[in-house]
Amino acid sequence: MAKDMKTTQPWNTTDIPDQTGRTAVVTGANSGLGLATVEALARAGAHVVLAVRDPRRGEAAAAAVPGSVEVRRLDLADLSSVREFAAGWRGDLDLLINNAGVMNVPEARTKDGFETQFGTNHLGHFALTNLLLPHITDRVVVLSSGAHRMPGSPRIRFDNLDLTGEYAPMAAYSQSKLANLLFTLELQRRLGEAGSPVRALAAHPGWAATNLQGHDASLLRRLFMRLGNRLVAQDGRAGALPTLYAAVRDLPGASYVGPDGLFEMRGAPTLVGRSPAASDPAAALRLWTVSEELTGVTFPEPALASSGPTS
Repeated sequence: MAKDMKTTQPWNTTDIPDQTGRTAVVTGANSGLGLATVEALARAGAHVVLAVRDPRRGEAAAAAVPGSVEVRRLDLADLSSVREFAAGWRGDLDLLINNAGVMNVPEARTKDGFETQFGTNHLGHFALTNLLLPHITDRVVVLSSGAHRMPGSPRIRFDNLDLTGEYAPMAAYSQSKLANLLFTLELQRRLGEAGSPVRALAAHPGWAATNLQGHDASLLRRLFMRLGNRLVAQDGRAGALPTLYAAVRDLPGASYVGPDGLFEMRGAPTLVGRSPAASDPAAALRLWTVSEELTGVTFPEPALASSGPTS
């Protein structure tokens, strides 16, 4: 009886296999889902790098994490910072978790002139991933959102990526999260074509109570989300479970992990479906091409091919 009960328990951080000897980078790691991800991986034995915009806040967060951690500066809204972070990397990197993001913020631009949500959530991580790929040995996990399905913005606006003249915070966020899934799809295709053993996966947390919602451009939405955080949301540790599941389970490349509950709002991590727009290989390839043009960063195919498995 006890054995049967144990086999039906939802997957949790206690199910993470030993991570001793492995190194992980988690972006946006000084609070919320990122910090919960860092804590779980470090507790399992990994050496975890907190890649954060504000090193002082990062050090304060790291001080409370048991295990092997360090803090490095990374501003995903500044491609020079992304390049500096990647140029300073030495040795292997087992796991890159692209967790950082902004949500429903007022219209603004990154240092390089991109719309803030698209520039931070997608282009910054696109550049970081490709620059670090020659070092990555296991997988990349990209944090998306159920918001990629938002009605009214089902596809990437290639004719107006910055939504100039028609900016709406939620539409911009939805586009950036759709871009995360298309990026993962095309990245996995390229990795497979290059003969690389590295896998690209995506995850979403459902509705998790973090400080992300507190920066919404709308006061009404902030109040609604505050109420939802109390009544509906999971806490940050539960919200991080899909990311951790994607990071350590033996899953196929391009898998998408989210909660198993109603509307994928909360629950145990499981494989979930993408929208048709997030499954479009032509759109994924077009987005990749545009992202290379905007960032000046390309896929390091020769390096990956040379480091792939040999017969």
